[in-house]
Amino acid sequence: MPLSEKIGKVIKISGAKTVKVEVSTLKKHPTFGKYIRSSKCFLVHDPKELSKVGDVVLIRETRPISKLKHFRVVKILEKGKEVSSYDTDENTA
Repeated sequence: MPLSEKIGKVIKISGAKTVKVEVSTLKKHPTFGKYIRSSKCFLVHDPKELSKVGDVVLIRETRPISKLKHFRVVKILEKGKEVSSYDTDENTA
C-alpha cells in the first residue's frame, strides 16, 4: 500500500518537533452536486523544526511516532507571511 501524501497549512506549533497541520478538501455531494469543503487537522513530526505558522507543507504518512503523530513533514512548499503584533493590534485603541 503506498503511503499517502497530503498538502496542508501549518496552524500551530504544538511543541518540540511537532506542528499541527490543517488539510482542506473539496468533495462533491452525490445527490445535489454541490461542492462541500471539509478540513481535518493532523499532528505532524517536524524533525528539523523549520516549519512556521502559515507555511504550506507537504506531509507523508509514516510509522506511528507517538500516540497521535503518524505523519512527517517532507517539504515546505510555500512560506507563510510573518505577522507582527503591530498588524494585529491596528484597530485597538
